Parts: sequence; structure tokens; C-alpha cells
Amino acid sequence: MKAKVNGLERELADGSTVAAVLALLDAPPRGVAVALDGEVVPRAAWATTVVPDGAAVEVLTAVQGG
Repeated sequence: MKAKVNGLERELADGSTVAAVLALLDAPPRGVAVALDGEVVPRAAWATTVVPDGAAVEVLTAVQGG
């Protein structure tokens, strides 16, 4: 199946979860927020939220600055 991840189309395994997408991206374990089709996915739901075919996933990381 295909999904747009941070604006780039990616091929994902059927039934991929938000957690699987984060692993694919080597996202850090903390300081990350995820939106699926414009809706924030709570961290507690990452392992159980399946990314549907054609979905848009945005992975945002917190950046500290001064």
C-alpha cells in the first residue's frame, strides 16, 4: 500500500501502524508528534493505529533553539 509520509509517497506493508512508520523513519523515541490525515494521533495509540492506503502521515520533531 502507499501513503504520503512527510509529503513523500512511500510503500508500506499492509496493516502498518503509526509505530511501524516511525521505525521506518528511525524517528527518535521522544519529542515526536504524529498526525494522520490531519488528526493528531496520541502516543498511546501509535502501536494500534493502522495507516490506511492513501493516507497522509506527518511526523514532527521538537526542535530546541534560542
